[in-house]
Amino acid sequence: MSTLTTNYLAPSGREEAWRFTPLSRLGGLLDASVNLESANTISLVKNIEGLKFSIKSAEDLPAISVSDDSATIRAREFITQVTHIEVAKDANLSEPILLERTSLNGNPQASRTLISAGVNSHATIILQNTGNAILADEIEFDVAPGSNLTFVSLQEWDAKTVHLGRQHAVVSKDAEFNSIVVTVGGSLVRLLPTVEYSGPGSSADLQGLYFATDGQHLEHRLFVNHNVPNAKSRVNYKGALAGDKAHTVWIGDVYIRANAEGTDTYELNRNLLLSDGARADSVPNLEIETGEIVGAGHASTTGRFDDEQLFYLSSRGIPAEIARRLVVRGFFAEIVGKIKNEEIENRLMDRIDAELAKVGA
Repeated sequence: MSTLTTNYLAPSGREEAWRFTPLSRLGGLLDASVNLESANTISLVKNIEGLKFSIKSAEDLPAISVSDDSATIRAREFITQVTHIEVAKDANLSEPILLERTSLNGNPQASRTLISAGVNSHATIILQNTGNAILADEIEFDVAPGSNLTFVSLQEWDAKTVHLGRQHAVVSKDAEFNSIVVTVGGSLVRLLPTVEYSGPGSSADLQGLYFATDGQHLEHRLFVNHNVPNAKSRVNYKGALAGDKAHTVWIGDVYIRANAEGTDTYELNRNLLLSDGARADSVPNLEIETGEIVGAGHASTTGRFDDEQLFYLSSRGIPAEIARRLVVRGFFAEIVGKIKNEEIENRLMDRIDAELAKVGA
């Protein structure tokens, strides 16, 4: 196990990147006096032709991107092995690749994974996160020219989990990266879905939903770095909150650099408050250094449950409790439906229904 370098400085909470995060609840992940255990926490459920799954030395498989995130920097110091998932060149995988977390033992752990999509390949990867964990996790995506990669990340953690994660994609010329992030479990989950481009004609579509109940802190910080000409991005995240001290944070940063002519981007965040005592922070940011773009915009809304919808359903004989769940299902349906896996979609909505019932919402 490697040790931390002496220049590591734990965040104080006054930094912009950490001002919303309750640092006292991180389980030692950012505590310089606590060693992290290097763990290969992702396993392959079923092998598929055209896919290679291997474990490699961290020295032989260095990170493909730079990060200033404290959790990522700290995790990299301890990681000795990296999980490498490779989709072969020209492979067209009609069956989704299923991954799951294993080797979670309740100790502070660090994990790193690289997913490489070969030239002109087409694949969908679904990662299922369950159980209890204290985890600093990094997943990088090398999306080769002409490839199409969809990554579905399901945070269905148990109640005590602390998860600090970075999901960073490097999208090459004429490639497409699609991300669907679903967070419905854990005590504190803080995820960083981020994108940069390495060639024109590339695109990224970042979709997500989160549902927080009593005491949960769910934080999603997105950054799209438009650093090449003629690239496209779309961001659409939805959140719902119910219960006392449920707290969600959504930060959406889009940076269009001076050389990124022809950029086309839009980001949207919508939050639905289902009860008193819940708080949703939503901060969209757009920085533009060139006027030669196709379009750029952002929007954010946070509102309470629509009593008119509830009244409409109740007037047709639907009990209020069921009506409320139907409205929430409808709110999330746009994003859940993009997973295109009926079993997972039903499981997610059943869990949200159960959580609603627990808090009486």
